[in-house]
Amino acid sequence: MYKISELAQKVNLSRTTLLYYEKLGLISSKRQANGYRSYSEFDLQRVKLLQQLQSGGLSLKECQACLEAKINREQLQQRLQTLDEDIAQKQKSRELLSSMLGMSSMRDWHQATDKHAPSAHLDWLMTQGFSEKQALRLKWLSKDMNNHEQYMREFEFIFDGLDRLGPSSTDDSIKALSSIPIKAGELLEIGCGKGVTTIALAEHAQFSITGLDNDEYNLSCLKEHLAQQLPFKPLSSRQSSQPHIELICASMTDMPFSEQQFDVIWSEGSAYIMGIKQALESWKRFIKQDGYLVVSDLVWLTDSPDDEVQQFWLDAYPDMATVANRQQMIEDAGYQVIDSYTLSQVSWDNYLQPLQQKVAQLADHVFVSPALEDLQKELTIHSKYLGQYGYQMFVLKMRN
Repeated sequence: MYKISELAQKVNLSRTTLLYYEKLGLISSKRQANGYRSYSEFDLQRVKLLQQLQSGGLSLKECQACLEAKINREQLQQRLQTLDEDIAQKQKSRELLSSMLGMSSMRDWHQATDKHAPSAHLDWLMTQGFSEKQALRLKWLSKDMNNHEQYMREFEFIFDGLDRLGPSSTDDSIKALSSIPIKAGELLEIGCGKGVTTIALAEHAQFSITGLDNDEYNLSCLKEHLAQQLPFKPLSSRQSSQPHIELICASMTDMPFSEQQFDVIWSEGSAYIMGIKQALESWKRFIKQDGYLVVSDLVWLTDSPDDEVQQFWLDAYPDMATVANRQQMIEDAGYQVIDSYTLSQVSWDNYLQPLQQKVAQLADHVFVSPALEDLQKELTIHSKYLGQYGYQMFVLKMRN
């Protein structure tokens, strides 16, 4: 026989817990002549059995049911499923902690977070020491803060010598330009890159152009092209027939301009970096009252894309929508659509053919990198499914 203090010591439980078990009828004591409780070896074994059942994740109530009747298999199966779910969640938690410590990739976490809370994700990345430029690139390119620097070095190496980071052509740009009734004034090109579109606009209109990009290297390439193809002179020294082009290195999310400064804002293939909805809202204040916005965006051209391509763009561009849905968003943001068309195959060829050649050359030299693997996967998707999606050009006017 055991006194309650002796039983408590043997099973490593408190006296209060044992008294509660006795109240529930799980164990029973006998009163000695002096009034003290005493417990039998059976009570000791019963408490140990109870502890074993609890170690399987059963609640005290479920343990009691198992002790008093046959095992309820359905109940145990439900408990097993709950435990499996708990284990899966704890495994996710462990993976996140290990990735935040640099022990594994954070790509899946970044993609999920950017899908559900893009603005908060960007702010958080900047608190981790990334500049806004680095944070934006991380969101839409490397998607892994642990490997971002290496990924970007490899990405820039792959695109070195290529003029385009996405589909475009002079004909498609000039088609949009022809939809705008004005051909002079102040034009801001956001995400001008190496200036393929910048030069086309300068050659076909008389706008005073401001080219904005957050990459100094791209702007230096554009300056070289301008020196070769256009009379690049400051405004004070130019003749009336010479285009004026000013280049500014800044973020599209924090532009150093006055309200209603521009007659036209032009952005081909870059609005999605900050989010098309946010771009439509935040750029509006820089456009004059009767001004225009020209923007292109990747859209679905079918309502029933194949599963493989749908999953690819769900990971790469979760905000992708149909043309009709995108037009509704545009109208809700306070714009009037005056023209809309899908970019031509020439625009895609201008982007894909040089990229395919470069990727093939690097693959032949056994150049292995996550950036190259991502681009190879993208090229495969384009070869199989281009036409189920494409770039859509939208020519918009500010609505009064």
